[in-house]
Amino acid sequence: QPQLVESGGGLVHPGGSLRLSCEGSGMFLSDYAMGWYRQAAGKGRELVGMEANAGHINYADSTKCRFAISRDNHKNMAYLQMNNLESEDGAMYYCRGRGRGTDNNVWGRGTQDNVSS
Repeated sequence: QPQLVESGGGLVHPGGSLRLSCEGSGMFLSDYAMGWYRQAAGKGRELVGMEANAGHINYADSTKCRFAISRDNHKNMAYLQMNNLESEDGAMYYCRGRGRGTDNNVWGRGTQDNVSS
């Protein structure tokens, strides 16, 4: 059964950096467009960034230029590098795989990121 597991969340000070990881099992990430979403307490889930066609990645305006999504298909991993973190970035972060040419979606269970001084 396809599964994604996030890791790397934690507490970081404002202005700091954090890298989240997403490991796939029962699936090949190369068959999926990968992305990250987040949900802060009391708010809805929102896009952080998502791979689109031809290698382009669409980022939310709030994360553009600070966050970067990457992947390593050999390791079956995806990553979210977060720099210059702000208190508003504190949230549960979810990894998502969207099947290429299919309607199949796989979501991880999330990893918590807290930004506080």
